[in-house]
Amino acid sequence: MSTNVFIVDDHFMVIEGIRSILQDEENINWLGHAVNASSCLEFLEKYQPNVIFMDISLPDESGIDLCKKVVKLYPKIKILGLSTYNQQSIIQDIMKSGASGYLLKNASKEELLDAIEAVMADEEYLCFEAEESLQNTENLVPIITKREKEVLGLICEGFTNPEIAEKLFISLPTANTHRKSLLAKFGAKNVASLVKTAVENKSFL
Repeated sequence: MSTNVFIVDDHFMVIEGIRSILQDEENINWLGHAVNASSCLEFLEKYQPNVIFMDISLPDESGIDLCKKVVKLYPKIKILGLSTYNQQSIIQDIMKSGASGYLLKNASKEELLDAIEAVMADEEYLCFEAEESLQNTENLVPIITKREKEVLGLICEGFTNPEIAEKLFISLPTANTHRKSLLAKFGAKNVASLVKTAVENKSFL
């Protein structure tokens, strides 16, 4: 029996990459994709895939919050969290939200197929990097770039995105991207949570 697969991600290259890997598999039926949470929920009103690859960071809503909604509305659907990051807090949050597994976006064909097979057998699946992250209790502070550290410091001082862009001589979209990346890396749902974690870990010093 074929497994119906759907992906929720706002990056076309990720969607096409996974689609191209899975489209020729005999037992995989590609149902399509959504680029945000709202279009995903609209799709699920008409069609219910067996497995959803769900990006953690979506433009209109956290993938973690979307996962909770989907699990509540459609408990039979298996969700595999999808992210660029293997931060412990992010993995824990998506699994607590009802996901059946977690993969990085650079997953190999074998990992994608193993993940689908595992969750369809009602088992959890974590890619190697995710397992390693969960077992690592020593280094829980995210690795951030020099620019992200500068942006984080200004966020903690209360500067807005336009102010940060002006202060660092970068564009507003770039400032927005850095803020979004920092939220994802720290597994923070909002700026207040990000600032609290950053101050505790002295991440911007």
